[in-house]
Amino acid sequence: MSGEIRVPRLGWSMDEGTFVEWLKKEGEPVAPGDPLFVLEGDKSAQDIEALDAGVLRAIPDGPKPGDLVKVGQLIGRLEPAGAVADRPVEPLPRPSAPAPAIEPVEASSLVPSPPAPSRSEDRNRRDAPAGSSSPRARRVARELGVDWTVVPGTGRGGRVRERDIRAAAPAAAPTPDSSVPLSATRRTIAERMLTSLRNTAPVTLTTRAAASNLVLLRNQFQATARSADAIVPSYTDLVVKLVARVLSDHPWLNARREGDRVVLLSDIHIGIAVDTDNGLVVPVIRDVARLGVRQLAARSRELIGKARERTLLPDDQRGGTFTVTNLGMYGIDAFTPILNPPETAILGLGAIHRDPVYAEGDRIVPCERMTLSLTFDHQVVDGGPAARFLQDLGRGLENIAALLVD
Repeated sequence: MSGEIRVPRLGWSMDEGTFVEWLKKEGEPVAPGDPLFVLEGDKSAQDIEALDAGVLRAIPDGPKPGDLVKVGQLIGRLEPAGAVADRPVEPLPRPSAPAPAIEPVEASSLVPSPPAPSRSEDRNRRDAPAGSSSPRARRVARELGVDWTVVPGTGRGGRVRERDIRAAAPAAAPTPDSSVPLSATRRTIAERMLTSLRNTAPVTLTTRAAASNLVLLRNQFQATARSADAIVPSYTDLVVKLVARVLSDHPWLNARREGDRVVLLSDIHIGIAVDTDNGLVVPVIRDVARLGVRQLAARSRELIGKARERTLLPDDQRGGTFTVTNLGMYGIDAFTPILNPPETAILGLGAIHRDPVYAEGDRIVPCERMTLSLTFDHQVVDGGPAARFLQDLGRGLENIAALLVD
């Protein structure tokens, strides 16, 4: 009996998506683990692998690139070898224009590719001649108008990957009076922000904190780096680690509302807001309290890279208990971060400025300072506990090295 290829169930918040392209040709043999077709999410793109073997067969009225598909919709078949030999071949549709994005999927007979390459793809990468490219790279190249054959590849054997294409693509700016449709990412961000405002009572507190020791600590990491490629913790990494330390004394800020109950969480999983070409995404660093500073920095770098390459998996973005967002690199001092439900709080980091401050004896000395902006859900926690958390965080910045070593 022919094996049906159906659209797998999507992420928890979506029930339809957009078909991008087939990675196999009509009549081509398919082995278990082979990438079969591509679905793009609002945050990442996924090659969907086959668990069964067979020969790919198109169906009448099958989806074309850019078509919306429903969960469970039949989009093709895998038939036994020889079963399609006498049938006319109906070419599978190939993409001719950029397609909107959908959420990555989970499947019973089809599964998303893991971050590591599949066995067949890994063999191709090892054996790939110079100038080869991945199917995803070719698709993105068509979308962005890039000639992939002249792009230097960073994969094994010079294989061109999606990140290489995106790095080579010129930045496209909208022209005046033009109409730019909202991307799936932008629509998802807008929906989640409105959900946050409808379901929370957000209040934002700000304070100025001494950051000279934060700057000194990061400079020490830079000075002791053994190579240009060594992982040096960013200011965000150091503050994330400090936040985990302070949250252990303020459990109401590491909580979530579930109906009429507030659950105080023992684990500390901190989301980091990442600005990408496709919109804001929030990957989650798990078990921050148990990570060393360099371990945290390595995980942060990995997640930020995946976010910008649109290869984050759903699990990379779930389970956060607190979020940190940094706009300081843009010269922003104070702002109002928007809560990421069902979390109770989010911390915004402002720019670090060197200011004159009064010291003992009315002496004026230079000091680095930064603004901390804490938005919290007043339904879960009152202003007093939130202010005490922010106060302890500011004190922690003044003694950050001692707290992180402890």
